Amino acid sequence: MPYYYPDPPYFLMVFGLLIAGTSGIAFNATLKQAVQAWAKNRSTRTLANLKGPQLLIPFLGISLGIGFFLSAGLQIFGFPDKLAIGSAVPLTIFTSWLVWWQLGKILIQLERGGSQAIDLDSWG
Repeated sequence: MPYYYPDPPYFLMVFGLLIAGTSGIAFNATLKQAVQAWAKNRSTRTLANLKGPQLLIPFLGISLGIGFFLSAGLQIFGFPDKLAIGSAVPLTIFTSWLVWWQLGKILIQLERGGSQAIDLDSWG
């Protein structure tokens, strides 16, 4: 078992959670504000510009925080530093890309059919 001086990276784990949490709050507020603005005027330009830097920066903050959290969690369970970081970075990048891609698809559905197009209860 590796010996950490002074402690395992608990600080890095908490730091990652704080980054992800605060960025998530900013992401939520920005997304709600943009969708409400779009709902008032039904402009397709608003949703097209929604995936710009005002939403991307908090999303990257969430991804960065999750990457720190995942890497520190693996280190706490005894993984070497390089293996923990080498596992956390690709997993975080791939998962973040999938979420960003899915967000884009949902925004396109919302733009085409309004909120009725996003029916989470139907499978057909």
